[in-house]
Parts: sequence; C-alpha cells; structure tokens
Amino acid sequence: MSSTSALDDGSHEPNDDKHLTFVIGDELYALHILHVTEIIEMQTVTAMPNAPAYVRGIINLRGKVIPIVDVRLCLGMEERPYDSRTCIIVVHEDAPVGLVVDTVQEVVDIPSEAVRAAPDVGGEDLADYILGIAKMSDNAQIILDSRRLLATS
Repeated sequence: MSSTSALDDGSHEPNDDKHLTFVIGDELYALHILHVTEIIEMQTVTAMPNAPAYVRGIINLRGKVIPIVDVRLCLGMEERPYDSRTCIIVVHEDAPVGLVVDTVQEVVDIPSEAVRAAPDVGGEDLADYILGIAKMSDNAQIILDSRRLLATS
C-alpha cells in the first residue's frame, strides 16, 4: 500500500474503505463507517450548564443519555439554526456521542490510496481533527478523526 496514505495500517477488512459523508457549510466531510452507530433526525437537546459552546447538551435515545456535540461549532464555524436536514450522527468511541451535522450525504468507498495526510494549515484548530484528505472525482473530502474530535468534548 502507498506510504502516503493517512489510513494505511497494513490490514484490510471489508469495511476499511467505507465512510459516511456529510456536509457542514459548503464543505464535504467523512467519518469512517466503523465508528458510526446510527443516524437520527435532530431532536430536542437538553442543555448542560457550564458545558463548552460546542457541547449542545444531552438527549435520551432509547433510555441512554447521549451527549450532543455540534461539529460546526467544534470546528470553529458560525452557528446556524437547525432545520429539517440537520442530523445527528451517533458515533461510538469510548461511549456513544451524537454529532450534529448540517446534512448527511451517503456512504462511499474511499480507498486508502486516495487518502493523503492533512496539509499543514498553520496551527488552525481544524487540523487537529483531520485524519486525511481524500481526492474523489472532482472534489476533496475531509476525513475527520472522530477520536480527536470527541477528545475535545
């Protein structure tokens, strides 16, 4: 496999190339599908006192309390009102967490050889969350590292 791949660990499982793509603002992002538990529609979030602005609060999902993180705010983008296309992507690292995104797109194959290391963007916070950049057809997809993203929340 290519040594320039940000996802190359020497192993290959059937779902290694599968990523869930979603939109925030005008940009296309992706998360590895193995971290995604489910996608749910936006629902009422109970605010948590003294939480960082990007931690919107908690929801009760089938009896489980799940913290909700607004990815837009986590990445330093402007807040925007939630609408009918706003979704929560439930991911599971150490515990389930809901990630609010503008809209979910699709599951796509992103072969490891298409993924390049994230460019040095001068210490901006976004670089801390980027696992790699995938050049797909005529666009680039930013692959987020869900572990790093959730480590801030």
